[in-house]
Amino acid sequence: MITGGGNGIGRATAVRFAAEGASVVVADIQEAKAQETVGLVEAVGGKAVAIGVDVVNRDDNDAMAQLAVDTFGGLDIVVTAAGISHASYDSGDIENEAKWLQERADQVDDPARAVADMDIDEFRKVMAVNVEGTLFGIQACLSRMLDLKTGGSIITLASIAAKHPDAGPLPYVCSKSAVWMMTKKLARELAVADIRVNSIGPGFIETSMTAVIDMMPEDRTDALWDGIPMGRKGQPIDIANAALFLASDESRYFTGEILHPDGGYFTE
Repeated sequence: MITGGGNGIGRATAVRFAAEGASVVVADIQEAKAQETVGLVEAVGGKAVAIGVDVVNRDDNDAMAQLAVDTFGGLDIVVTAAGISHASYDSGDIENEAKWLQERADQVDDPARAVADMDIDEFRKVMAVNVEGTLFGIQACLSRMLDLKTGGSIITLASIAAKHPDAGPLPYVCSKSAVWMMTKKLARELAVADIRVNSIGPGFIETSMTAVIDMMPEDRTDALWDGIPMGRKGQPIDIANAALFLASDESRYFTGEILHPDGGYFTE
């Protein structure tokens, strides 16, 4: 089960898992994109089915989890890759990202005023999608996993923003730190059911979410790359490979951990 499987990290993970023999449920709020991922999975000889899911809708999450059981007869791996970087984020809409960046120009020069004037509804939306959406997806899948009694692996997508306050806007860093703490708590709660829970905290990966970086002033991007020893963005496959490890028996003694494919960001 992969939420946010319609593009970027979620899509790369679906294809990578399928290449290793997994049957995949691809869930995404953009169902057409999820269907495209199914085509890519089938192209590598895998099996997949798509479903449109709004991760903050409990009924959608329930239908998603049940689809896995009904279609493939089981559910033992969950990857929660759905998420947004800001309230108006629309995956793949580069014009929208350019507009958002322009609206934030003044906030960069006066961050204290930006906090004072922040729209609480925008904060709540990011928290809802990234935190509640992660929890709802896990709850729906966990219910089936417990009934099946086969154990399994749950992998959340946090971010370097889970630990570093400069890695995104305030709502985003708060949401990702919450996902990381949720992961640790769930790892302790679910170990008795032979279900491991780990997280991946990617650095700056070449996806539609980080496309906005390429629109930033050169002095700001230079400062960003200076903070990454490898000096570049990673690729979605880098995260998919980490997820594959955490899903496999090769990580069978890992739980409550976070891996950071980040080009050396946390070496400083």
